[in-house]
Amino acid sequence: MATENYERVKGKTEHHSDVSLWFALLFLLGFGLVMIYSASSYTAFADYGDQMFYLKRQAVAVGLGLIAMIVVSRIPYHFWERFSVLGVLASAVLICLVKTPLGVESHGARRWIKTGIPGFNLQPAEVTKLAIILFLAVLVCKMGSAIRTWKGLIIMMAPPGVLFLMIWKITNNMSSALIVMAIAAIMVFVASPDYKKFVLLAILAIAAAIGLVMLIKYTDVLGSFRASRIRVWLDPESDPDDKGFQTLQALYAIGSGGVRGKGLGQSMQKLSFLPESQNDMIFSIICEELGLLGAASIMLMFTILIWRMMIIANNATDLFGGMLVSGVIAHIAVQAILNVAVVTNTIPNTGISLPFISYGGSSVIFLLIEMGLVFSVARGIEYRGN
Repeated sequence: MATENYERVKGKTEHHSDVSLWFALLFLLGFGLVMIYSASSYTAFADYGDQMFYLKRQAVAVGLGLIAMIVVSRIPYHFWERFSVLGVLASAVLICLVKTPLGVESHGARRWIKTGIPGFNLQPAEVTKLAIILFLAVLVCKMGSAIRTWKGLIIMMAPPGVLFLMIWKITNNMSSALIVMAIAAIMVFVASPDYKKFVLLAILAIAAAIGLVMLIKYTDVLGSFRASRIRVWLDPESDPDDKGFQTLQALYAIGSGGVRGKGLGQSMQKLSFLPESQNDMIFSIICEELGLLGAASIMLMFTILIWRMMIIANNATDLFGGMLVSGVIAHIAVQAILNVAVVTNTIPNTGISLPFISYGGSSVIFLLIEMGLVFSVARGIEYRGN
């Protein structure tokens, strides 16, 4: 990894400002708005009589998120330590509220709660991702060397495990539950100098996953909804009109785009063929309209974003700051990788949005709040030029 000439210098007031990070972030946000309009204009006009319906909502969410990001970036990140436990408890309460009259159902899923703000519902899973980053960053600092033990590992993973079960069972949102656990696992991995236990756990997890897939493929022991998704993942054409429909349409979009794509706005799959084209499946529309080159450009922007955050994490003035940024890196990287994997049928289909690009107000607002924490950590790095 490249090194930077950052030092804490007594009496200096010039702080680190990462232009590359700002560029990558603003590019992804701007590109996301363009692609949301392109992917949703047809269905938005058909459903609401307004081609810009989804674009307007997302633009408002992005604006609010940027304001929140700037405010958070100006607050010393240690200020948030005192809210780590409160954040986890609040997340648990919000998840439970989904089952109350405040809960909102959309597209057959009950995963949101009413906020009283017209056009904006809160998804508790997004709050939980931010809360678990803050909580584990504080816990890592408090536990110190105890994190190396199996007991320490269990203590670290217990709260995320409880929230994982709550998100999965109460909101029926397996994808967000897995992301919460992935964030926790990566943060604990980064904090621990002993990697042997993680290698062992990874091998056991992979073996269990392979065993489960084989069990589902060759037997009828598991007949659940998710088991049927795994069967369709192995062979999408086995159920082309139902569970395999979205996956096949996404693959058609990717294949028809070729290297250069059909051109911005020229997608055919977005014309009511591909469900959730502006949300979970927006990457397939990018591939169809902008081709392999457009998709590669987006992956490059994510790479730059993550690389610059890694530089900030490595140069953070303390462990707490480094762990905060590591948690944000884990969230964005895991979610982006899983989204592309779902769209390309590399893993079974599950609802995962593409960070900063997919439609979703809660997602983009809380992602930008996380970026505010990253910029706050960066401001703590005093800079000495060459």
